[in-house]
Amino acid sequence: MSGPATAAHFPTPLADYPPAAASGLLQTLSDRVAQDPFNLVATGIFALAIVHTFLAPRFLALAHDVQHRADQHADTVGRPRQPALAAEILHLLGEVEVTFGLWTIVLLMALTAARGWETAKYYLNDGVIYTEALFVFVIMALASTRPIVVLAERAMGRVAALGGRTTAAWWLATLTVGPLLGSLITEPAAMTICALLLSRQFFDLGPSLRLKYATLGLLFVNVSIGGTLTHFAAPPILMVARPWGWDLMYVLSHFGWRTLLGVFSSALIYFVIFRRELSELTARPPVVDTEMPDADAVAAGRGMLLPVPAWIIAVHAIFMAWAVVNSHYPVLFVGGFLFFLGFLKATSPYQAEMSLKSPLLVGFFLAGLVVHGGLQGWWIAPVLASLSETPLFFGSALLTAFNDNALITYLSTLVPNMSESAKLAVVEGAVTGGGLTVIANAPNPAGQAILGKFFGGAVAPLYLVAAALVPTLVAVVCYRLL
Repeated sequence: MSGPATAAHFPTPLADYPPAAASGLLQTLSDRVAQDPFNLVATGIFALAIVHTFLAPRFLALAHDVQHRADQHADTVGRPRQPALAAEILHLLGEVEVTFGLWTIVLLMALTAARGWETAKYYLNDGVIYTEALFVFVIMALASTRPIVVLAERAMGRVAALGGRTTAAWWLATLTVGPLLGSLITEPAAMTICALLLSRQFFDLGPSLRLKYATLGLLFVNVSIGGTLTHFAAPPILMVARPWGWDLMYVLSHFGWRTLLGVFSSALIYFVIFRRELSELTARPPVVDTEMPDADAVAAGRGMLLPVPAWIIAVHAIFMAWAVVNSHYPVLFVGGFLFFLGFLKATSPYQAEMSLKSPLLVGFFLAGLVVHGGLQGWWIAPVLASLSETPLFFGSALLTAFNDNALITYLSTLVPNMSESAKLAVVEGAVTGGGLTVIANAPNPAGQAILGKFFGGAVAPLYLVAAALVPTLVAVVCYRLL
């Protein structure tokens, strides 16, 4: 029987494990499994959840096939078409954003069987911090509102005007200037704005699948490294800034020019590779401007939306600033969001219909990820501690592909006596690997949620890795070789 004291001791604190075994890393991990066998169970479930994310596109394809066969059968026997239960279940399994949530149920059942319900309940409610998931939900919802998109499009349009406002100019501006905004308005907000602008100014024009994936991979990598110009916006740096005493000048002096070089170099490389297709896309019909009537609004009988006044844009910007400044205090930024919903309703003639589906799914994805990730410290911390500087950089980048990079940097703060060069290496590796998978960086699920419709509903993981490889290698050169 587990009581409150026992429940509060789960997972086993890293300080309670014996010192690293002299015989090596494998023995250290073996000792930790022997001390707490549930470590292996939790990591096994986490591994299955990761495999599930890689198989998500396959589940969606199977759902389509099952529904297609059900529709054909209904037509043959003369019955009306209806959603097939098997197809709906497969579609649920194919939603990347729900994978970690589904496997949290498995984890909860296993934990209850092993330690009792009291421990499972305590860990889920008191042992896991959901602040980041809540913040991403709020900032994604705010950043996707019509006034903010109008403001972002106007600002980015000024940059694109330097290149004649062509599709290529919009593409280049959004993938360079946009990710750098993550150092000011946070990476999730920058990802949301960039994805929305790319959706309107680029993906709607029907680029090739190869260019689509190249764009997505470049976006993910540049957003991951683009937030490193300050110490308060990118979660991987935010996790270490206070424990390690990193201030704005320290972060800017080390990451600043390297980050700028990486962002612009990667974009220019892909621009040169795809310059012909980007030029051809310019000749295609332009997308509908943000100031045009919202189709959903017209269909609902609300008529033409009015042009957004400057004061409404300013109020939206203030609500976003409030959320960013108070991003560590859920009561404040969630409370501000509730006030914002009232303002949204009061100014509905100037607002497009707000859909909370994508922000909710992304928040759910990140909540599930932190539930599983919180049980992986038993092996990640000793792995990081066992590596020297260069292997630490690449090890951090590799681990990031299968965990949120903020988790990697947080666990590195628990490793005692790390040198300054090792600290830099682990953070550099974490942000460098942040574009390799959807789960590697907290803003990536937001990008997938917005742009997934252009990839058949789900992004193919191996295609994403291939697309992100070039900008990732550029980041390696900038951070390690220069």
